Amino acid sequence: MRGRDLTLVFQLFLRASRLQKKRAVLTVAAIAWGTVAILLLLAFGEGLKRQLAKGTRGMGINLAVMWPGETSKPWKGLPAGRPVRPRVGDVAWLRERLPKLKGVLGEVHSWSTTLTYGVKTVTARVIGTNWEYGEMRHHFPQAGGRFFNARDEQEKRRVIFLGDELAADLFGKEAPVGKTLLVNGTPYTVIGVMVHKFQMGNYGGPEPAHAVIPITTFTAQFGRDQLNNLVIQVHEPSQMEGALRRFKEVLGAKYGFDPGDEKSLWVWDTVKSSSTTANVMVGMEIFLGIIGGLTLLIGGVGVANIMFAVVKEKTREIGIQMALGARSRWITGPFVLQGLLYTLLGGTFGLILATVLVLLLSLVPTEGNMALEFLGKPTLSWPIGVATAAILGLIGVLAGYFPARRAAAVDPAQTLRYE
Repeated sequence: MRGRDLTLVFQLFLRASRLQKKRAVLTVAAIAWGTVAILLLLAFGEGLKRQLAKGTRGMGINLAVMWPGETSKPWKGLPAGRPVRPRVGDVAWLRERLPKLKGVLGEVHSWSTTLTYGVKTVTARVIGTNWEYGEMRHHFPQAGGRFFNARDEQEKRRVIFLGDELAADLFGKEAPVGKTLLVNGTPYTVIGVMVHKFQMGNYGGPEPAHAVIPITTFTAQFGRDQLNNLVIQVHEPSQMEGALRRFKEVLGAKYGFDPGDEKSLWVWDTVKSSSTTANVMVGMEIFLGIIGGLTLLIGGVGVANIMFAVVKEKTREIGIQMALGARSRWITGPFVLQGLLYTLLGGTFGLILATVLVLLLSLVPTEGNMALEFLGKPTLSWPIGVATAAILGLIGVLAGYFPARRAAAVDPAQTLRYE
């Protein structure tokens, strides 16, 4: 199309737009509203997706937790129904025989343990575990504190790491780090408080209400070395299946049970559960994408209907223009520009409004509200926004092109019959 044609098409487009201001405003407003609806829908979906991913990582990544059980199969002359009871010393023994694992640790739990600071006494769960627990289980310390280290464990130091809710319950607004509290009457130094974290699952109750001490210190005070559970960590998710199989083989050789006996050790494979969560999120994204696509399609149909109505109203005028020698592109051009401009203006206004709403919603505090914390904060995904704008532009072109093509195909003589 030559420059003179472009100028003429643009002039015809401007004249038509000035004559249909109310219709133009309503069309742009409708498209803007649809754009806001779809972007907010996708923003909430993206926020939920990120929050679920964050919650899945809250307990730690690439972990498997195992609880001792009882054998359900005879094995090498031994009867079924025998308890499997790993001990604290088995952790080092397993590390020697499973060097490819990223980490192995054991846990010993004491329920209903009294913790006292000043006149305040609470009952909480105290966990004795290895020093790698902090990194593996994402018990990260707040500023000014730390998790216990290998030397604390080796020297059986009476140091304690508190969950953030437990610390607030015991100390109120007072800074806990460096203070001394009593664990069943025995003094311990608080060396750290856990950073508040959001997590989707746990296996011993809410972790913000737990206290953690070195496993050697636990054994010395409570006189127990039978593990409540074992935790292993692999480097990559793909390694978990083989790691669990090898783990059962090694432990089964020591305690005399069939590695294929599922009841000898109860296993929670977080890699598998994370995969399930990821599949759920993919399904949710597909669902939201379908809803968004239908919303855009409805918007395009609306624009197309308006353009068809415009063509019908201007049929006589189009016929006269064609009879006077107007080229088909002079007829189609203004309609295409009209549909495209309405769609892009509506999409732009909708994007701006959606961005403002998402920014305002992101300022709403979520801590302390379980529902809001679970949903997360709506997040605009810019790739989705760009894709939405591109689809809107395509819809605008098509919504203007097909009615315009129909108008250009009208026989000038027949247009005189329209009222």
